[in-house]
Amino acid sequence: MTRKKRRLMLVGLGMLLLGSATALTLTAFQDNLVFFYSPSDVQEKHVDPGRRFRLGGLVEEGSVHKDGTTVRFNVTDLNNSLPVSFTGILPDLFREGQGVVAEGALDGSGTFKAVEVLAKHDENYMPPEVAESLKKSGKWTGAETERMKEQGHPAGMTAPASAK
Repeated sequence: MTRKKRRLMLVGLGMLLLGSATALTLTAFQDNLVFFYSPSDVQEKHVDPGRRFRLGGLVEEGSVHKDGTTVRFNVTDLNNSLPVSFTGILPDLFREGQGVVAEGALDGSGTFKAVEVLAKHDENYMPPEVAESLKKSGKWTGAETERMKEQGHPAGMTAPASAK
């Protein structure tokens, strides 16, 4: 084999290895990618059952029902709501009217089966994604952010328009 053919073969082998490594990395990244949706986004985008994503919003007043370790509640963005079912121990800060982010997937009946539920940090905090979806839905007022700053809360924290 000549030097030129050997060099060409090494370059080809290197490109094949680089392509394989890139494909493997992209596949692993895609498997771990979890999108965030509000209940309105889920309805608008027709998220497929079984596809894992994060659902954020407020726990709807009067919707929490406990049956042993299984808890059923609705998550709302004040425009639409989505039923959620979670089996496990809820965070201490979980309660009606408060911000929540749940990770899981829709089942065939349209219920979000959560595998993890995260509650907000205090009565004034809301995940930025939830606040953004409230702003998009027109249910947000900027006055709340100013009120929170006056009360000494960090500027990066946000609250829903209905918070008093």
